[in-house]
Amino acid sequence: MPLLNSARSKGVFAEILGEVRDRYEFLLVGYVVMPNHIHLLLSEPARGTPSTVMQVLKQRVSRQSRGKKRRGTKNQLLLPFGEKEALPRQFWQRRFHDFNVWSHKKKMEKLKYMHFNPVTRGLVRDPKDWPWSSYSHYAMGKEGLVRIDDVA
Repeated sequence: MPLLNSARSKGVFAEILGEVRDRYEFLLVGYVVMPNHIHLLLSEPARGTPSTVMQVLKQRVSRQSRGKKRRGTKNQLLLPFGEKEALPRQFWQRRFHDFNVWSHKKKMEKLKYMHFNPVTRGLVRDPKDWPWSSYSHYAMGKEGLVRIDDVA
């Protein structure tokens, strides 16, 4: 389901991603927030494990997005204005799919795949038009919503 469809929900994800990166001290090489999934390219964390990082990231985003203080219901997700459909209790899939990147060539391949995902899905015509990604860092040297760590 497109639970990250609104600009607000994607912004919440980006903010929490930055906080979790600082807490667990990993290098963030790239990211893309899509309406129904995310792509991350990150280093091993100095604190914890990649699984811990993903668990904390998913929990914090889910809790923030559920809006515990809205109308007395603790499981309601924040929907774009006017939407009132029922949403699932489970925000994220239980597992994440990881892939070790050992070379510069593979890193660039993964970044290209990630950054072009919004184009492939028909959301924009050019990856520069998708603000919820690290594309602007690589293509234009601009800081996006989340600071990117340059690695060789």
